[in-house]
Amino acid sequence: MSAEASETKRGALAALAVFIERRALVMLALGFASGLPNLLIFDTLSLWLREAGLSLKVISIFALATLSYSLKFLWAPLIDRTRVPGLTHLLGHRRSWMIVLQVLLMIGLWLISGTDPARDLAVMAAFAAFVAFVSATQDIVIDAWRIEAADIEKQGAMAAAYQWGFRVAMVVAGAAPLLLAEAYSWNFSYAVMAALMLLGVAGVLFAPREREHAIRPIHADGVPKRPALELPEWAGRLAIFALGALLLGCGLAADASLLAAGLRGVGLADAGTAITEAWALKPEGIYVQLLAVVAGLGVIVLAVCPIPGFRTRPGVYLFAALGDPLRDFFVRYRGTAALILALICLYRLSDFVLNIMNPFYADLGFSKIEIAEARKVFGVVMTVIGVGLGGYAVARLGLMRALVIGAFAGPLSNLAFGWLAVQGPELWALFVAIGIDNVAGGISGTCLIAYMSSLTSAGFTATQYALFSSLYALPGKLIASQSGRLVEGSAAAADQGGPMAVLKTLFSGLPPQAYAGALEKSQVTPAALGAGYLVFFLYSAVLGVAAVFLAFLVAARTPPKSE
Repeated sequence: MSAEASETKRGALAALAVFIERRALVMLALGFASGLPNLLIFDTLSLWLREAGLSLKVISIFALATLSYSLKFLWAPLIDRTRVPGLTHLLGHRRSWMIVLQVLLMIGLWLISGTDPARDLAVMAAFAAFVAFVSATQDIVIDAWRIEAADIEKQGAMAAAYQWGFRVAMVVAGAAPLLLAEAYSWNFSYAVMAALMLLGVAGVLFAPREREHAIRPIHADGVPKRPALELPEWAGRLAIFALGALLLGCGLAADASLLAAGLRGVGLADAGTAITEAWALKPEGIYVQLLAVVAGLGVIVLAVCPIPGFRTRPGVYLFAALGDPLRDFFVRYRGTAALILALICLYRLSDFVLNIMNPFYADLGFSKIEIAEARKVFGVVMTVIGVGLGGYAVARLGLMRALVIGAFAGPLSNLAFGWLAVQGPELWALFVAIGIDNVAGGISGTCLIAYMSSLTSAGFTATQYALFSSLYALPGKLIASQSGRLVEGSAAAADQGGPMAVLKTLFSGLPPQAYAGALEKSQVTPAALGAGYLVFFLYSAVLGVAAVFLAFLVAARTPPKSE
């Protein structure tokens, strides 16, 4: 064996060895502890509520608990700056927080297990919101520990291990509660799920000792204490902050229920109804939601900014807590910060717009069983493989090369669905397309997580990563709301003649079951609906070109030592 081949082999083995290190094994358990409450609250619980006789409208309100995940960057500074009395000295800053939050999650799930939604719906909603908040906070801490526990070149493997554990938890939380509920009861099944959180506790206790956590100081020198004035100022700022969070959350969730309920609570029922109707407009509602996001961020900035010409302790502390992490990022990446943020926002945009895949598979002529087998079984396996390949690429090729590869993976995989649209209801083609997409998604997701992890700095890890992880899904959430309109609009254009009509010839030889419900569901011919889907998948791939360009641009401006 030549020296070059021997060196290549050693490099490949070293990249693989990262996956069996102690820290990576701990991440498996922490990923499980993160994924378990997530699916229990946002998916499995809906079946329990439905069996309890609740309407779909009521059940959908529980989805608002996901706001905790979108807004977690707002309270992440508390995680960076606050010690847990007694435990921090014993376990370290991050691990002490994880233990506390996992105990709270067990308590929250146990409380849910003792509730009857048919009689105490409001109580169960409160417990579900509590679990969602604690779970989102746990994610903040786990991400911070992951970033601080390993070097940059090992972040791919750490992210892969986390996602593997998360996927296992989703399978467990999606199947085990249903089986236990069928054999015993829903209450018993959620009590068992609460006990499974002990796996996360075991992961924390097995984790290696942390490095000493440095809390960034807040400089309030020269600012006099004014207790009589500070208390009302704190109350006013926090009230404004809560209003901003409400606007931001309702915009991100595309649901104005909480905002409307608040207006009704202060006697403005008509305004609440008008806002709900504005949110639901098609397509104008998307602009209203975007305006709410921008307004919410503006109100939050107003709440934390110091009073011009008059320094107060509340202003100093709030601005330092939320403003300093941003300032630190822009100072460290002066000249490229805007490009980096744009890359984060657009990196997985081509994946996020694919929110109409189940209707696509059904329109193509596949049965529910075929879709379930391809997506929920085969797709999960392919995602696990893709996640591992992403972690290996980061360890083997370096962070920036892997980031560029991941940028290509998303848009190219979407072309596989365009190919599937032309194939018709061929089961082998469905498996090929889903396999390509899930492997590519696993690679790009892992590379992005590793890259965002590299952007944080000591003392601000939790806040900065929470902000990045909230930011990267924002454009996708807003643009994805137009996916269905684009398909049906393109299909109608194909039926009316013009350039898109040429695409209909690609679907002339498909069997009758392909797009059979087109006329009934979308008022277009089957061939035109196929053309509409093809245009949509080409459009989704084109959206990814910006991320590829930005990935090359950012990589070119990143010094080699920063990888």
